[in-house]
Amino acid sequence: MNNKLILGGLLAIALPSLAWAAEGAVASEYRLMTFVVFGIIIMLTMYVTYMASKQVHSVSDFYTAGGGISGLKNGWAIAGDYLSAASFLGIAGLISLYGYDGFMYSVGWLVAYITVLLVIAEPCRNIGKYTLADILAYRNDPKKTRVVGAISVITVSTFYLTAQMVGGGVLVKTLIGIDYEVSVIAVGVLMLAYVLFGGMVATTYVQIIKAILLVIASIILVMLVWAPYGFSLPEFLTAVVGDSKVQAQVAKLLGDGASNLSGAELGQRFLEPGLYLKDPLDQISLGMALVFGTAGLPHILMRFFTVPNAQEARKSVIWAMAIIGGFYVLTLFLGMGAAIHVGAADIALIDKGGNMAAPLLAQYLGGGADSVMGNFMLAFVAAVAFATIVAVVAGLVLAAASAMAHDLYVGVIRGEHATSAEQVKAARISTLIVGAMAIAIGIAAKGQNVAHLVALAFAVAASANLPCVILTLYWRRCNTGGIMAGMILGTVSAIAIVMVSPNMTYPLKVKADAAKLIAEAPEKRMSLEATLVDASLPASNLATATQALAKLTQDHKKAEEDLVIYANQSTSLVGLEEPLIKLKNPGIISIPLGFLAVIFGSLLWGRDRRSEEKWTELYVRQNTGIGAAKAKMH
Repeated sequence: MNNKLILGGLLAIALPSLAWAAEGAVASEYRLMTFVVFGIIIMLTMYVTYMASKQVHSVSDFYTAGGGISGLKNGWAIAGDYLSAASFLGIAGLISLYGYDGFMYSVGWLVAYITVLLVIAEPCRNIGKYTLADILAYRNDPKKTRVVGAISVITVSTFYLTAQMVGGGVLVKTLIGIDYEVSVIAVGVLMLAYVLFGGMVATTYVQIIKAILLVIASIILVMLVWAPYGFSLPEFLTAVVGDSKVQAQVAKLLGDGASNLSGAELGQRFLEPGLYLKDPLDQISLGMALVFGTAGLPHILMRFFTVPNAQEARKSVIWAMAIIGGFYVLTLFLGMGAAIHVGAADIALIDKGGNMAAPLLAQYLGGGADSVMGNFMLAFVAAVAFATIVAVVAGLVLAAASAMAHDLYVGVIRGEHATSAEQVKAARISTLIVGAMAIAIGIAAKGQNVAHLVALAFAVAASANLPCVILTLYWRRCNTGGIMAGMILGTVSAIAIVMVSPNMTYPLKVKADAAKLIAEAPEKRMSLEATLVDASLPASNLATATQALAKLTQDHKKAEEDLVIYANQSTSLVGLEEPLIKLKNPGIISIPLGFLAVIFGSLLWGRDRRSEEKWTELYVRQNTGIGAAKAKMH
């Protein structure tokens, strides 16, 4: 079928969805401007996709852009792949609500690339072909390792996809009033267009474009936030500590613990750990997941197969570190700027996860909700974030589809006997399947903070993928048994711990909290309404009371909905009334289990002739690159 016709059909589905949103939340005088900004960015990426589709002639073109991406371009593409909704929306939101603890996500993800640079990038480029399973299958039983590798890739990609779809849904819903579900579908349709027709070529250039736009938008916002303080970090942080909205948010988070603290002390707590991750073990576990998980992310590993040689792979990591590191420094100012200018109360009023902090900050800096420039900046930042989400989703879908098509269908079912045309067809069918799954999961995960969801994906990647990759590359005794044990135990343990952790929904607690809020609401409402009619109070007090009343109304409505939704439920998805463990992130338990599983699984498996015979060849190839110019099916 003609690619133009199919691409036009997908646009015909997506664009009317956005047009329908003209009846949403954006004021009528700014609707046209909003759609123009969104439309320009969407059409730019679609043009790139159309041009890229002309370059997709083989399965290698589809999966790895024919290995022709330079180190500089790949560095920007990695940055575009990595700087996701979690980075721009989620982290900025967490910093605006919780201060220091939110910034720890940025630090963890940046440090992670040291692991990638020193341990992963060059060997993976020299050993693999398209996927994570290619690396594992090089010296182990191809079919067995491809099955477990594909399952792990799909699992990690699903967690990560969930975060991006949630971010996209929240963004479009908040900006233009479109239903959350419809906005998720729009993200999915655009993503499918990128991957189906342009493959890795289109995905790469779309990621480069959105990374550049994201960095530019963030720099502009940070300059506007920082300039009033003479670009002095101490003065800016002093302003944060002294801000009344920040102090009020900390007091709310601390509860009774704030009673003996002064305003300055409350503000200082915003710059200290413990507001979000109260348990030190949670902080350690999260750090382990972020640092080690990056090196096991399948869509990041795929990017090292798009460059012509190991030297370009190293160069791409160095460029990526510089771009990503610079951006994460900017998130500090984005989050804290939103905290002092917008306020945690207003941010949470629009989205309880804080995901709209950066766009709302842009609107404020442009002049506010009633100004043309304020709404233009909101539209531009939101459009860039939307492009960010779609580009990352495209990379994730491509990784998951490659696992289904290349590893399971071609490698296992067809025994690696499939023509290039058959492989491309299988890849596109798999893309449609994964895309449909992504849309369904995104709709089901409504209301979650995207940074937190991504951290869970990193935990699975660090627990299952990384131990297998590291020990395959660097331990002679590693074999098929170890890979199977590590993949299975690492994945299962990470997910199992999450299923019994506070991350799950516990209906009894939800209903108890809802009933308490409803019972206390009348008294709180009367107090706030009394404040609003008190003419002697300053305007700032009246504004705070107005915000609090709006938040109370929203919370009351949500509490009533919760009582209806969970009326006949008393346990979580796995039958628990309360969490078995307090850890929010499983990394501190599941990562060591993953490594131990590979080690003991390899030792208990016994002699593996293929693994032993391939070790010397693998060692030479990963360190010299000899034989890597034309990767073969393993």
